[in-house]
Amino acid sequence: MTLAGGLVTTLVLFAGVGRLENDNLSLLFAQRADLRVAALRQGFEEAVEVLTVTHTLFDTIGPVTRAQYHDFTLPLLARHPFIQAFNFRRLVSNADRSGVEAGLAQLRPGLVITEMVDGKLVPAASKNQYRVVDYIEPFEGNEAALGLDISNNAAVMDALRQAEASGRPTATRLFRLAQNRVPEPSFSVVMPVYARTRPDGSRGALLGETAVIMRGRTLVESILARAGHRTATGIALAVYSGDRPDPAALVYASNRHALAAPERAPWYLAQWGPQRSAARTLVVAERTWLVTVNAMPRPFLADHFGSLLVLLGGLLCTLISTAFVQLTMQRTRRVNRVVEERTADLKSINARLLDDVSARRRTEKALQESEQRFRQLVAMSSDWYWEQDARLRFTSVTGGLSAKGGIRVESLLGKTLWQRVPAMLTTEWGQRHIAQLEARQPFLDLEYEALDDAGVRRWYAINGEPIFDELGNFLGYRGTGSDITERKQAEHRVHHVAQHDALTGLPNRSLLQDRLGQAVAYANRTAMPVWVMLLDLDRFKFVNDSMGHKAGDVLLMTIAARLRSALRDTDTVARLSGDEFVVILSEHPGQPLTAEIVQRLMDAVARPVMLGTHEFFVTCSVGVATYPHHLAEPDTLIEHADIAMYRAKKLGRNNFQFYTPAMNEEALERVRIESALRNALERNEFVLHYQPQVHLGSGAIVGMEALIRWRHPELGMVAPIRFIGVAEETGLIVPIGAWVMRTACAQNKAWQDAGLGNLRVAVNLSARQFGAIDLVPSLEAVLADTGLTPACLEIELTESLFMSDITPAVETLHRIKALGVNLSIDDFGTGYSSLSYLSRFPIDVLKIDRSFVSDIGQDGPESPIVASIITLAHNLKLAVIAEGVETLAQLDYLRALGCDEMQGYYFSRPLPADEFEQLLRQGRHLPPATLRDLDVVA
Repeated sequence: MTLAGGLVTTLVLFAGVGRLENDNLSLLFAQRADLRVAALRQGFEEAVEVLTVTHTLFDTIGPVTRAQYHDFTLPLLARHPFIQAFNFRRLVSNADRSGVEAGLAQLRPGLVITEMVDGKLVPAASKNQYRVVDYIEPFEGNEAALGLDISNNAAVMDALRQAEASGRPTATRLFRLAQNRVPEPSFSVVMPVYARTRPDGSRGALLGETAVIMRGRTLVESILARAGHRTATGIALAVYSGDRPDPAALVYASNRHALAAPERAPWYLAQWGPQRSAARTLVVAERTWLVTVNAMPRPFLADHFGSLLVLLGGLLCTLISTAFVQLTMQRTRRVNRVVEERTADLKSINARLLDDVSARRRTEKALQESEQRFRQLVAMSSDWYWEQDARLRFTSVTGGLSAKGGIRVESLLGKTLWQRVPAMLTTEWGQRHIAQLEARQPFLDLEYEALDDAGVRRWYAINGEPIFDELGNFLGYRGTGSDITERKQAEHRVHHVAQHDALTGLPNRSLLQDRLGQAVAYANRTAMPVWVMLLDLDRFKFVNDSMGHKAGDVLLMTIAARLRSALRDTDTVARLSGDEFVVILSEHPGQPLTAEIVQRLMDAVARPVMLGTHEFFVTCSVGVATYPHHLAEPDTLIEHADIAMYRAKKLGRNNFQFYTPAMNEEALERVRIESALRNALERNEFVLHYQPQVHLGSGAIVGMEALIRWRHPELGMVAPIRFIGVAEETGLIVPIGAWVMRTACAQNKAWQDAGLGNLRVAVNLSARQFGAIDLVPSLEAVLADTGLTPACLEIELTESLFMSDITPAVETLHRIKALGVNLSIDDFGTGYSSLSYLSRFPIDVLKIDRSFVSDIGQDGPESPIVASIITLAHNLKLAVIAEGVETLAQLDYLRALGCDEMQGYYFSRPLPADEFEQLLRQGRHLPPATLRDLDVVA
């Protein structure tokens, strides 16, 4: 049974470890594949960005000369080796052909407009319109392309038509460049060039297109080399133009394994699944690119060494266990046989005692032999046998005490047990046992702790019974003893695991309650205060997300060690849960508790931590509850510390706060708000107020901002500052924001239908709404259901919404902009956005934060900031709205700076829908700008 059970267990472990190894390999492969795909996505977008940069040259300075084009593209060619050529293809009518050919002839005598026919350059046939390569850089090596008409190139024309329709860079199908010595798949990215925008906002006439010709293999190799993935082993990568692995569309293949289909594992390794592979599609420059990643074949032993080690180790342990069980059974049978023989001998001796004296001698001899066998039996067991005289001194102890208990027999003979273990005379259990001996009572399983001859602390268990002669006189005790140290150590380990955290070794919640009770009892006895501190790591989730949970475990163990070393031995530090730690500090005479102790702990946590090759700085927020201050009960100390810690988080993290009763009121207020907020939508308790947005030039109302208010039946009108933060944290902001969007659009449509003008309504978008995957479909559905024209809706976003991850944010903004709605950045200037990023956002409006408007015109630092924001916005073709305008001086100053619109209490506070409608019907407006207004700045 032992053999069979061991084999089954070994096979199960072998299969489990093998599956775990395979899962780990699959996860590692997926991570490496995703890193390469992400690098390719970013590299392709940056490559396409080169064309966008080139295209801005034509949008910025108007007509571009050949010298300007050469100077502008020269550094780009040096920085991007994968670019074969830049060119500008001019749209030429048949009437202008002669003039264009005359200009080309100045560069190369005799040069005319040509076209490619059967692989040869010939003069272009007469047609209504040509697309002529007018500028090309570098000129060396690409001379033949100058003057080439590409209008009969189907691949290029398809891409041009798509680019003209979308207005974005578009890639062509793959082609091979004849001028390269080694043929290499290449493609061209094109973008139309139009004349400058007309005053009415419409686009100018089509002038031609800019194009950049890229070498596909060189592009991919440059991207992988820059990301450090080109020389990685074990990964085979291929890139295709299109969404299928077509050999004709192959852009790049790292080796032959990148083109091979993944092989199935052999049948005897079927549990580890097929060869790992992955396929990802990218959409860059309006074209789909397929990236396939295959794992390189590896020896089985290299990936599954652990499972094979488990298999071999399990087989070895199984064989050893089987042999041990077999020997134990044989030893047991021998002992039973000896006992049976002794019993038979005793019966035989007792029967012969009645015969004669010779029988008595034989009986004595048999008894001696029986005693010898009994001692042998005791020697074979794990116990030892002992005897004591009437004065409780040891008279006989078997030799097993030395081998099994670590005590020499000679050191025990002639002594009592309490002479060997003096603690018996001073402890409760010892006094109880001595009284039991004096009463001549038997005892079982007496356990005690003592030092052996080597000074090692051990645990022993003894059993004993009193001995009396035939007259009833007490002769002493006899019994057995055993060493139970291993069992006691196992019990201590179980007890330690039950009361300590498995990862950090700190006390857990169970032991923490016991330590807290002891600290409170000490405080009540000595009138010394007790502090309970709750520490929460501020950026622990970032470590887990970026480095993995193993790195998070290392960080927790490091922080635990630092907290222990920064405290006294009498203090307690425990791990409450996750990244929360609790510290209990008791004040002692001459050692007062001060805020410096809390700061010392925070400084110990804030020291840099090395996780692999990266250095992390993790701070903590600390809440402190004191006892017996504030009449706190011991059971509520941790709760109060948690409330104070939450307050420290709200104040910006990396600080500590002492609990006050006012914090409890704030926490109760938050719970009350959260509870009522969950039913507010169902009970129709939300209303919208609208604040007018006024054009500073005409003075007319051109729009309004929708602002939510909460009309609670018991709390009254709840200000947004009291519930918006709670809604963000709980996720309720998503349905609330959806209600605001739909209600504002429906109300604006109703006012338009009533003939009150095509006003623009501005709605704020929260961070959670912006990150939702169904954001764009939901906006499209609202516009369709309410019938509101998209141009009459303006989405307001704060800078912090999209600064954490620019690339997906830009994509989302373009998708929203494609619906036709307006986009504005709210509270501009209070965030940390980069101006280079701002140029990439499809934004229509900048809203100046009220903190800048409040002090303008008073020689403060805000005036030049506001002027700079307005100038920047106008240079970027953006409108500007100033918030918080409350005085005539502010209004005049903004008019003089050229600000487009305003909103604020100077004109109107936010109004309910019926009052705002009455304001529209009255036709209220600001006085138009005067020359005096425009002279304010001067």
